[in-house]
Amino acid sequence: MPSDKLAEVAATTDVDRIEAPITWKAYLMCAFAAFGGIYFGYDSGYINGVKAMPYFIHQQTGLPYPPEGASKADSAYFVLESWRDSLITSILSAGTFFGAIIAGDLADFIGRRLTIISGCGVFMVGVILQTASSGLGLLVAGRLVAGFGVGFVSAIIILYMSECSPRKIRGAVVSGYQFAITIGLLLAACVDYATQDRPDTGSYRIPIAVQMLWALILGAGIAYLPESPRYFVKRGKLDNAANVLARLRGQPIDSDYVQHELAEIVANHEYELSVVPQGSYWSSWTNCFKGSLFKSSSNLRRTILGTSMQMMQQWTGVNFIFYFGTSFFTQLGTISNPFFISLITTLVNVLSTPISFWTIERFGRRPLLIWGALGMLICEFLVAIMGTVDGQNPATVRAMISFICIYIFFFASTWGPGAWVVIGEIFPLPIRSRGVALSTSSNWLWNCIITVITPYLVGPDRGNLGAKVFFLWGSLCTACFVYAYFLVPETKGLSLEQVDKMLEETTPRNSSRWVPHSTFAGERGLTEKGTLAPEILADVERKGSVV
Repeated sequence: MPSDKLAEVAATTDVDRIEAPITWKAYLMCAFAAFGGIYFGYDSGYINGVKAMPYFIHQQTGLPYPPEGASKADSAYFVLESWRDSLITSILSAGTFFGAIIAGDLADFIGRRLTIISGCGVFMVGVILQTASSGLGLLVAGRLVAGFGVGFVSAIIILYMSECSPRKIRGAVVSGYQFAITIGLLLAACVDYATQDRPDTGSYRIPIAVQMLWALILGAGIAYLPESPRYFVKRGKLDNAANVLARLRGQPIDSDYVQHELAEIVANHEYELSVVPQGSYWSSWTNCFKGSLFKSSSNLRRTILGTSMQMMQQWTGVNFIFYFGTSFFTQLGTISNPFFISLITTLVNVLSTPISFWTIERFGRRPLLIWGALGMLICEFLVAIMGTVDGQNPATVRAMISFICIYIFFFASTWGPGAWVVIGEIFPLPIRSRGVALSTSSNWLWNCIITVITPYLVGPDRGNLGAKVFFLWGSLCTACFVYAYFLVPETKGLSLEQVDKMLEETTPRNSSRWVPHSTFAGERGLTEKGTLAPEILADVERKGSVV
């Protein structure tokens, strides 16, 4: 039976009163959670510069240094072999793939917050192994272990922020995670730039060791933040959910705002349990794939949307610049300082992302993804054409770099944050942690695939495509444009529970015109006193489960 404290939970049929007004406290709590993006971005970015450092190449390959003043042709041999480059870069993504899957379970077993803290601990173990490495084996092992930690955090930070953020700023707050990723990439580029010419192991050990600081800050800070109220509802601990919700919204626990929002979360969860009942551990995963492919609200359709959204984000090809940009700019042959150009592209990424804080709430998720894909594909095809036709002309190379920066602008202000925002919004509570985990693991799976094959596509000892590789990225961005137009729904301004209702009642192409017209609390049952039916409270508490 419900506890005395929650024997009566005030509910409402007013769709505008299911959430408390926004406070600075809500902003700051969720903004700090976005800090997790810094160590994700830094760990992804530092390897770009390290792989091009002379000392690192010499240590890993045993090749002699090129003589001072050697021409491009004479120093062309002094690079990592394609297989070694591929392994070092991609092994992190392999770890994050499995880490994200495991995090889907942990987030329901021990909570969102403790899963993030655990990820920080695992990540630091990986960093220690990488810092201690002087050969390929320990470096690869360290990046694999660190990948598990990054997988924990990258999946559950999105889940945590989406469940805690007020609906009117949820897109902006989750976009802050992508902004933190860009800050991490920029910090990595700066540290790489500062240590690139060191003639000792400090050239690569310093960039590796610095990232431990980001994990310490996130792990220590998140310990002081509240747990997700929706996690407590899923576990049937409604009194805890009420306390946490009051803390997040800056309202007393008996405030109508807190009571109404809790009632809506509980009623929606009870409805979802009636549609897809909970069962064993394995059924908690198979529930993600139940329903019709042709029904936009089915769990199967949502899971496909989330996993394909993250796949498409990787298909944009932006990580080619952030993982292999320094090597690519070096191969162009007309750039005197490839490290500096990589720093510029990373800075463009950082400065462009905050635009999405406003646009994603002003124009919505769907328009950003459609127009962002169009802008990227135009830029990528222009880079490919210029590089193929006149790639040895310094003026042409400068134009290519300009269009690469414009391409990064389009990504950073649209698909970069937009894909993360959408996957945090589309899943119902019973499968949300696993749905977000599957979506995030899809991101890392395709990240891994792309980082494995890219060195073979552009490596001078393999495909040597050079700028022609942008024909591939442009074609894939064309697929992203079509995908966004036909399949991505508009979720702007809706609570997570209202997103459920919207997916049931409309199609992606018409979703922007959908308007909330009822509450789950009103539909599931109110008493004459305007409280949520007590049998709903009892049912949710009784069915509280880690699966």
